[in-house]
Amino acid sequence: MGSDEDEMIPCLDFCKDGLELEEGSEGWKAMSKKVREACENHGCFKLAYDDGKVMPSKLSEEMLIGMKTLFDLPEETKQKHISPKPYRSYNGKCPIIPLCQSFGIDDAHLPHIAHGFTNLMWPQGNPAFCETMSSMSCKMLELSSLILKMIVQGMGLPKHYISDVEGLKSSGNLRLIKYTVPRNNQDSKQGLLPHTDKSSLSILCQVNEVQGLEVLSKQGKWIQINIPCGGFVVLVGDVLKAWSNGRLHAVTHRVMMNGDKDRYTIGLFALPEEEKKIEVPHELVDEEHPLRYQRFNYGDYFYYYASAPRDNALEVFAGV
Repeated sequence: MGSDEDEMIPCLDFCKDGLELEEGSEGWKAMSKKVREACENHGCFKLAYDDGKVMPSKLSEEMLIGMKTLFDLPEETKQKHISPKPYRSYNGKCPIIPLCQSFGIDDAHLPHIAHGFTNLMWPQGNPAFCETMSSMSCKMLELSSLILKMIVQGMGLPKHYISDVEGLKSSGNLRLIKYTVPRNNQDSKQGLLPHTDKSSLSILCQVNEVQGLEVLSKQGKWIQINIPCGGFVVLVGDVLKAWSNGRLHAVTHRVMMNGDKDRYTIGLFALPEEEKKIEVPHELVDEEHPLRYQRFNYGDYFYYYASAPRDNALEVFAGV
């Protein structure tokens, strides 16, 4: 896995001459086409940005400081973060992925949610991290909305589908993740098992310089994604694959740990409400692209997968 393979994955920049692209402009339309092509061909793309225009670098730096403090808390403190929903509670020391620790927080962009989480971890309060986490989540959720609009534009769909894809990100699950260094050469270096995300869209932010994310190409080769520090990787999830009638590719990915430094990552998973019906637009069904997925309830699919994870869950659950 060399740099040539990494260069196969497009790296896009939503800024031009230091300014964000204006929605509806020729530059916006051209970028929307690139976004659609990347999601079709690779299921992902890297996202660079002009400092301060899309995501202030100071914000990711402050998140790294806060995350180091968070993951250094006693195990019994971290275990207080519990949710009835799968993949939300604190996860640590899992024998299947022993190098990974994570917190899943729904709607962390809402100040009262961020406040509740930080007060649980720090009874004395941690207003600085609370504000930073809320701001980071808000920025990443805005970014997911922007990308979904570009996908509608890039696919040539009528504008009314913008409200439809907005429903694919009714909530955002913020995932704070730490991958620790393997203790010795005999230990598994696998930080996260191969999978596709059950989200509409996932945005991963690299908050320190340690790499490790790998995606599986359509040719069956694992490619390491070299993310610029503070940059992003955007991944298509199962929901967007189904909604697009399979035209967009939900990419399989994993994390492999090497080197001698821990890895800190933030993930924003754009999700529909559980009662949302996922349905293919009729414009995306034709002789060349027959209907691949029947209409389904997102919550039913999510809990189906969580009860018995499998690689082909979407095809089994919703395939025509």
